[in-house]
Amino acid sequence: MSAKNILVLRFSALGDVAMCLPVLRCLIQTYPELHITMVTRKRFASIFEELPNTTVLSPDFNDAHKGIGGLYLLYKTLLAAKPNAIADLHNVLRTKILRSYFVPKFWIRKAVLVKGRKAKKQLTRARQKTLVPLVPQIHRYAQVFERLGFPISLDSHEFPPKPLCPNTEALKLDQSKKWVGIAPFAAHKGKQYPLDLMQKVVAFLQQDYQVILFGFGHKERAQLDVWTKAYKNVVNATSVYALDAELRLIAQLDLMISMDSANGHLAANYGVPVISLWGATHPCLGFTPFGQTETNNLTADRQLFPFLPTSVYGNKIRRGYEDAMRSIDPKVVIELALEILDEN
Repeated sequence: MSAKNILVLRFSALGDVAMCLPVLRCLIQTYPELHITMVTRKRFASIFEELPNTTVLSPDFNDAHKGIGGLYLLYKTLLAAKPNAIADLHNVLRTKILRSYFVPKFWIRKAVLVKGRKAKKQLTRARQKTLVPLVPQIHRYAQVFERLGFPISLDSHEFPPKPLCPNTEALKLDQSKKWVGIAPFAAHKGKQYPLDLMQKVVAFLQQDYQVILFGFGHKERAQLDVWTKAYKNVVNATSVYALDAELRLIAQLDLMISMDSANGHLAANYGVPVISLWGATHPCLGFTPFGQTETNNLTADRQLFPFLPTSVYGNKIRRGYEDAMRSIDPKVVIELALEILDEN
């Protein structure tokens, strides 16, 4: 197939959008003649700034592209880009409606993300389950392009040169120390390590390393500010940088400690080692950060909580499992962090 322009649809969430980047790097490296039109929310556009032959088109679902009429207007805009193929990496109601508008355009090839809902449901049910790793989400993305006629190998992925570090004067980062990013929050409580335990990790690591905190939202920023005031070598990047500058800072880290959440994926995109902490969710569901070793995943104790995982997204917590992540000892997190930092 001689497609020249591929529309790539992925509107949210931040972590899922971030996972598109390694796939698109491989796609462009393998097929340099392609042009990619990445359709995603405006606040995520900076993730794709590094990519050649790529245009980011950002719909406004709160205004111009709201509702059925707005989606039709978006369709007309996408059609004007003269696509030869559509890769739907989201497969939700909005993208299904958009694809329906393209049905009469039979010459435009279309491929859709296969989510594997049945297999995920089997892994999150209470009983009679075996934790067999599912196809990683990032490989599911790659399969979409293969169905369009563009097979790629993620094994051939190459990290680009790290972007320039943003101005760090406001944070007063210690250039003589290694930098450890810590993102202690998650979208759902079932995925969040207890803050009192994470504080022990922060308190220990900041003795010898520069700890940089990441998070979103006013409540989260307030908690990070508490730690910043309590410890000498701890700073809160969230209060200083917008996402584009935050990405450039994340790229400079020597280690990221994250939940099953977006910051782990953002760091992995730059080849940063990522320690991921897992509670109601589990690495076998396929959402681990790109290129990380299995030993970097620290999971809640299934001897104590045998029904884990209980949820794909962390939004469902089984009764009695509210404190499952307390079974991850802060000492284990610290020891793994020290091991990785010593190796690097």
